[in-house]
Amino acid sequence: MTHSRPRISKAVIPAAGLGTRFLPATKATPKEMLPVVDKPAIQYVVEEAVSAGLSDVLMITGRNKRPLEDHFDRNYELEEALTRKGDASRLARVRESSDLATMHYVRQGDPKGLGHAVLCAEPHVSDQPFAVLLGDDLIDPRDPLLSRMIEIQERHGGSVVALMKVEPEQIHLYGSAAIVPTGDDDVVQVTDLVEKPEASQAPSTYAIIGRYVLDPSVFEVLKKTGPGRGGEIQLTDALRELAQHTEIGGPVHGVVFTGRRYDTGDRGDYLRAIVRLACEREDLGPDFRTWLRSYVNEELPE
Repeated sequence: MTHSRPRISKAVIPAAGLGTRFLPATKATPKEMLPVVDKPAIQYVVEEAVSAGLSDVLMITGRNKRPLEDHFDRNYELEEALTRKGDASRLARVRESSDLATMHYVRQGDPKGLGHAVLCAEPHVSDQPFAVLLGDDLIDPRDPLLSRMIEIQERHGGSVVALMKVEPEQIHLYGSAAIVPTGDDDVVQVTDLVEKPEASQAPSTYAIIGRYVLDPSVFEVLKKTGPGRGGEIQLTDALRELAQHTEIGGPVHGVVFTGRRYDTGDRGDYLRAIVRLACEREDLGPDFRTWLRSYVNEELPE
């Protein structure tokens, strides 16, 4: 029965990557702290988890990630300076990140892949279902993908992945899912998964994007999962095992996402995300859109 399933309250955010695609900016600054307009990318992800009802956030970190912890902590000196100035608006924005959620941190140690990062969460998550949010994917708050995924997990049990249709020439960048339809237009059952296949070997053009709601049985599977593509422990490989053997931890479903997604893991998409989000801001958008039209129409080189 749906009411007997434990309510999901914990989110896991892997953030141990080196961010090599953004060097030299990420030489001393975590890629998750790169600003998207006026907030670091990671804050958007935590806000998404909180808006879906997940008040307990575990961040999987690594070396040189201390600024992540500092960002979600109080900064009493800055708060005091803003208080003395009577700058209530900026004070509220500074406190916003430290008041979002109950934050926890654990270091991954050896960077052995996403599957290994998720496995690091086992002591914190224990035997409860939980969400995993990857920081490179920003989902527009007007498109409540994670809430829908939690709804499907609570209805069917097992695990849920987020899927998005991509062009065949892009599928090698993602995990690809073999699917069968269900009674819901936006929900499918996943029967197989392949990590970053060539287009000719992909079971579909449905790609896994960076949102998961996982049954805790995934931990035992991950412990037995050897290195896969790239020599890393792949979460996709563990989910494939669960999809093919539903007796282990229930089925694997996919929620097909057609909303607004901003990929901040690629330099070009990162810039496009900033432009799109700035254009839509009430405080920045009008002036910025006017300038952007002028730049595109009059000054942009051919």
